[in-house]
Amino acid sequence: MAGDSQQLSESVVIRSLRRFRDRYFPSSGEVVKDELTPVVETGEEPQPGFLDSLPVDLQFLIMTFLSPADICRFGATSRYWRAMVRDPLLWRYFLLRDMPYWPSIDHVTMPHLELLDAPLINENETLDDREEGEDKWMKSKLDYMSEYLKGCPSCRQQWLPSRPAYEVVTSFLQSLVPSSEPRYAMFGPGMEQLDVSLVTRLMHAPDVLPVSGTPHRQINGIGSGISYMFNNQHKFNILTLYSTNRAERERARVQQQSISNKLFTFEGTDESGYPIYSPAPQVQEVCQVVDGFIYVANAEPGKDEGESEVAQIRAVLSSAGGSACRPLLVLSCVSRGEPEAVGSASLQTITSRNGAKCRTPCVDMAKRLGLPQLAIPWMVQDTVAESLSGLLDGISWLLRCSGVKL
Repeated sequence: MAGDSQQLSESVVIRSLRRFRDRYFPSSGEVVKDELTPVVETGEEPQPGFLDSLPVDLQFLIMTFLSPADICRFGATSRYWRAMVRDPLLWRYFLLRDMPYWPSIDHVTMPHLELLDAPLINENETLDDREEGEDKWMKSKLDYMSEYLKGCPSCRQQWLPSRPAYEVVTSFLQSLVPSSEPRYAMFGPGMEQLDVSLVTRLMHAPDVLPVSGTPHRQINGIGSGISYMFNNQHKFNILTLYSTNRAERERARVQQQSISNKLFTFEGTDESGYPIYSPAPQVQEVCQVVDGFIYVANAEPGKDEGESEVAQIRAVLSSAGGSACRPLLVLSCVSRGEPEAVGSASLQTITSRNGAKCRTPCVDMAKRLGLPQLAIPWMVQDTVAESLSGLLDGISWLLRCSGVKL
């Protein structure tokens, strides 16, 4: 069924491109014999070049092998290709195809998924009514192109604001002043349900994050966590919050049973039927002193805990209180990763396609946890517990949000 849907999407895109090409080159049936023949400006209808004369199916196939940046450069070669590569159905196809394989997403780059729920644009209006250089057309239609370029990992860096010169000087001066060690509270079902313990691997991976020690100070009487060293330069502390003791967690994991979460108290449901939780008193005290949160989600198939996850995350964030905007890093975690394919991967296969089938995509994880509705900085990062791949990218984002100058 998935293959049939993909073929249908491709056929819709190809039909839209073909209709535009036929309108742009009314006599496109006449193939240009010599692509090097100079074009004389006669005021007549434009004549197709070599690439323009290829069947639309091949033109579409070529674009599927190009990176988003290459497609945009392709659109700068002529007026015809500039209009061709801006077809909204083309970028809707790319968005649906590639979005499940993006390894991370955050509050800035998250696509508006409601655009994908909207009905398909009338095929008779996709490109036929657009004039070259007409911005009204792009504003009045669903701009899938911008949504793709905003969220694609290879393009999103271009959307980040550049740092002004005075900020660079300020960063250097701030680096000379010793700063306090950021502290983060880590919780979530992915810490306890996976076959490979993320916390255990984190404590025994000096090549990834060296352990710099266990501070002697206590955080509200429930422990001080473990301090790690990022890039051999920046210290930060992680305080792990488990739902219950180790023996009960291990027994529940082996027997595939749920256990009562001692971090939260169920308070009932609201008017809409959603669960309401309140953190335990010691958890509330921790939430008020940490600089951010790390939620370890179980991204393995069939491990969606439903509305309770959303309610517990919001309960923790609401307990933080204060005016400080504490960031939330979601580690979308699986136990083991799939073997990487031999050879260099193309842009469209940023991660293994087979691996993506064995985990919840990070965009779906953000939607599942209700992150787009939060008013704080958040990020979802694909992570593998066994290899800790992806972890450093998430920690780097979290430290930057806490004001650490990396």
